Parts: sequence; structure tokens; C-alpha cells
Amino acid sequence: MPDSKSIASLFDEYGEAILTFIFLMVQDYPLAEDLTQEVFIKAFEKYNSFHHQSTEKTWLFSIAHHHVIDHLRKKHPLKHFFKLSMNEMDTKPQPEQFVAMSTQSEELYTALQNLSWHYRQVIILRKLKEFSTKETAEILNWSESKVKMTLKRALIALKNELLKEGFIYEEFI
Repeated sequence: MPDSKSIASLFDEYGEAILTFIFLMVQDYPLAEDLTQEVFIKAFEKYNSFHHQSTEKTWLFSIAHHHVIDHLRKKHPLKHFFKLSMNEMDTKPQPEQFVAMSTQSEELYTALQNLSWHYRQVIILRKLKEFSTKETAEILNWSESKVKMTLKRALIALKNELLKEGFIYEEFI
């Protein structure tokens, strides 16, 4: 087992990034906070099985990705797999959650929420969190070619979503 100081330092370094990633996936800030804590508990429990074949950041995001998928499968299996009842989901962030969010960021956030789950994941990891193609493939358990192709398609879908809403795409990417 790692000592609590090393997990605390990982949390200090990556906690906010993990929280943001999870929030963009689940669209619920209190839930994202809970899931983030659970990710770091899992990291603490599994630290001895971490063989340093990737960076700690990539390893933590991989845990976060799988944890979010597990949560969605357990809580909302039909929504997760079939995207039913999309109208009942509020795609606007709550004001208290994103007080400093600029208009551009809000427009991008809204457009991202209208994309498919896979497109949203790959854009968040590659463009917003700035993971490499290889790191993104490790986190998502995809091939690098799948990451590249999905990102290409996702950016086209994002562009179309932004243009549909009357925004200028070049400002965002």
C-alpha cells in the first residue's frame, strides 16, 4: 500500500483535472465530486498493482474513465447505451458550478453535451485535457487509430453543432 502522503500528493496534482473530466461526463457536479473521491480511493487500493508502464496521470484518468462507465451502467443503463430520455437531462451548467465560465466556454460545453458519449470522451481527453493519442488510447482502452479516427469525426460533429447554434468554430479549437 502506498502511504497516504503519496495519494494526497496525487490528489493535489490531479484532483481538479479528474473532477473536471468526470463532471463533463456525468453533467452533475455533486456526483462528479463523489466519483472523484471514489477514483482516488480505488487508486489508493490499487497503487501496488500500478507498474508505471504509463504516467500516473494516465493511470488515474483510466481509473476515472472506467469508474464513470461502471457508474452509468449501474445507475442508468438505458440512458448510457441507448441515449433515451435525453430531454430530461439539463445540458446547461449550474451557475454556482461554473461562476467564471466565459460565454465561449459555455457554448463549447453546451455543444459537447449534444455529442455522442464516445465523441465527447475523445474531445475532452485529447483537446481539453491535452493527452497524447497514445495516452488517450490507454485511458479508453482503444487502439491509437481508433482514437485518431474518432477524434476526426468528433471534431466535425462539434463543428457542425457549433455552426448549427450560430457560433464560430475556429474560436474553439
